Amino acid sequence: MAATKAPVALITGITGQDGAYLSQFLLGRGYRVIGLLRRSASADVVGERLRWLGVHERVQLVDGNISDLSSLIRVVEAAAPDEVYHLAAQSFVATSWQQPLVTATATGLGVIHLLEAVRIVRPMARFYQASSSEMFGLAAAEPQNESTPFHPRSPYACAKLFGHWMTVNYRESFGMHACSGILFNHESPLRGIEFVTRRITDAVARIHLGLASEVRLGNLDAERDWGHARDYVRAMWLMLQQEIAGDYVVATGRTTSVREFCRLAFAEVGRDWAAHVTSDPARLRPAEVARLRGDARRARQVLGWAPETSLETMVAEMVEADLARHRARLARG
Repeated sequence: MAATKAPVALITGITGQDGAYLSQFLLGRGYRVIGLLRRSASADVVGERLRWLGVHERVQLVDGNISDLSSLIRVVEAAAPDEVYHLAAQSFVATSWQQPLVTATATGLGVIHLLEAVRIVRPMARFYQASSSEMFGLAAAEPQNESTPFHPRSPYACAKLFGHWMTVNYRESFGMHACSGILFNHESPLRGIEFVTRRITDAVARIHLGLASEVRLGNLDAERDWGHARDYVRAMWLMLQQEIAGDYVVATGRTTSVREFCRLAFAEVGRDWAAHVTSDPARLRPAEVARLRGDARRARQVLGWAPETSLETMVAEMVEADLARHRARLARG
């Protein structure tokens, strides 16, 4: 009897937080994982998150760029993927005001470039687009679900909304199995240091080890629905296993303020957050999104998905990881 061919997944943004966890998840399910790698990425940090999870040697990295349709066509043709996960983007909201054109190109137009490549070369492949809760912005209702109107409040959110609707359009126009996951904030020890959650947990570690005394943040009253990235990549995969493609909100349904996140993180090392955290007006966004909370009932009912990691467990994991990182650096001198 011939051996069953392993399913092939192509992941853009494979070296980011979600790409690393998704790679680990898919490898655990017997997939062959191919990741698109932008050659201009710094050699000393490429694959750091994949190495942290112990999967770097098990994925295949190929050159390509989401702004270059010809390179995407070549990659899709060579990989012949069964599933395509589009995670690559300029994903830091604050930067999108400083670099709106870069954000529009990478986060918005990159989606249609990849959709076109898949449509031309591999139309039977199943396609996942990483949409964002930031698209809701100044939300008209709470909690937000798949029917809640969008009101984006940043160039990043506008670019994500373009990619979201292009994914819907390709599904409806060409019959592609194209899904969008409207993911609410999801964090982990692999989150980029520029994001507020890692900025907090890294500061906790540095302050506890005597390397710093304070951390300056923006709006402490901003509220978000925070989950663990490890849980959310499972939802991505589940979407592509459905016979009928669709869009799904992925969230915990619990909203927590930045202030409370600080309290939880500093409590991990027995410190009072208020003694170390300062709200800096210079870090406020030009247009704030005050509160987001997701309604993931459709994901629960159709996909059978539910988050498995609590906010408290996630915060503890992040603080411990940052403590370990800084202790290792101190030990190296």
